[in-house]
Amino acid sequence: MPEQLLTSTCNSPLLQAFVDNRLILVKVAARITGCPSRAEDVVQDAFFRLHNAPRIQSSLKAQLGYLFQIVRNLAIDHYRRQAMELRYNGSEEEGLNVSIPGASPETTHINQHALAAIDAALQELPARTRYAFEMYRLHGVPQKDIAKELGVSPTLVNFMIRDALVHCRKTTKA
Repeated sequence: MPEQLLTSTCNSPLLQAFVDNRLILVKVAARITGCPSRAEDVVQDAFFRLHNAPRIQSSLKAQLGYLFQIVRNLAIDHYRRQAMELRYNGSEEEGLNVSIPGASPETTHINQHALAAIDAALQELPARTRYAFEMYRLHGVPQKDIAKELGVSPTLVNFMIRDALVHCRKTTKA
């Protein structure tokens, strides 16, 4: 009965052909997707695309061919998306056993030691150079704004940042 009500409200021959052949379209989509509920989703997507499409006046055979081609293409897209998701997604249990490369106590200790060495190296720099480096590298302030704030040229700020970086690298390698 619900399909009968829907049939009477179709004002397009293409939509009428879609409603009349919906069950067959679902079967076609189900053969491709392998799942009846996904096939229903495919057919619904096709309906929304057709509902918003411009009106096409052609023979019934051409309209049916067009409908089946739309459903077939959408079903293939759904199938490919499902296959890709299965390739990249795993179960929740698999996620619990994933090791995080930087989560070991040794890695944490090494990283903390490196940060302490960089902090010590930055403390050795002149205050203005350290300020320019920290504002640019840590806070993302543009060099021209740092130059304006310090009352120097942007080129000098660039050299201060470079010198601070070179100093940090030398200090942490030694």
